[in-house]
Amino acid sequence: MKRRNLITSAVPLALALCGLGQGLIVQAASTPDSAMVLLSRSDAIRNPDFSYSTRVVLSEYKAGRVLDSMVLRSHVRPAQRKGEYQTLVSFLRPSRDLGKHMLKQGHDLWFYDPASNASIRLSPQQRLLGQAANADVVSTSLAADYAATLDGMEEVTDGERQRRSAAKLLLRASNPAAGYPQVELWVDVATAAPIRARFYSDSGSLLKTIFYRKFRSELGVVRPTEYVIIDGIDPKSVTLMQFDEFRAVDVPAQWMQKDSMHLLKTE
Repeated sequence: MKRRNLITSAVPLALALCGLGQGLIVQAASTPDSAMVLLSRSDAIRNPDFSYSTRVVLSEYKAGRVLDSMVLRSHVRPAQRKGEYQTLVSFLRPSRDLGKHMLKQGHDLWFYDPASNASIRLSPQQRLLGQAANADVVSTSLAADYAATLDGMEEVTDGERQRRSAAKLLLRASNPAAGYPQVELWVDVATAAPIRARFYSDSGSLLKTIFYRKFRSELGVVRPTEYVIIDGIDPKSVTLMQFDEFRAVDVPAQWMQKDSMHLLKTE
């Protein structure tokens, strides 16, 4: 009888962790460990677990008008620590930024400018353009830097103005190098796809909201290809991140060295 009870309770949990159906995902997220599983699944939708490259177009808007834009090429390579990434971002446009690079090694961010022929260390919170911080542009694993707990189930409006059933995850930084001390993340109850996120300061002030949208099949998984980033203080200040030209590529380990950035050629 004891063995039967064990099997009876274990089978629903195993199915829940696989994310088969709305009710099962709710059950999976009911404990801290299971909430972390849901967060990891959401991470995997945002980022492949193999080396790849993508083009990133950043556009800054103020009250609906374009103020500035830039184009980047991002090369991503899984790091030795499971769930983490090394990211090399090369600046393509405007032409004045050609030859500049940004590199993420572990939790260190480095910026190279050919004008000074020097690499300087950056903060993840430093802004690249508009509301897009360095931490938004590089590939990141929330599960590696945050502890997740389920904070309820909600009906929310997504970036396409559609109503979605979502699990709300409360994320608290478990690593002092995390980009933000606390995050609220809503994920689809059926797929674990990220819907929206809110990022907060140490004082609890809302810094920005991100909507994940324009989902399409890229590198074998349906992923968001646009991030809409809204300023927490001034909602009229918006940055749009668009991802395209996804390619599975073998990114050399040599590229992921801050002392090698001056040797890199920008495409």
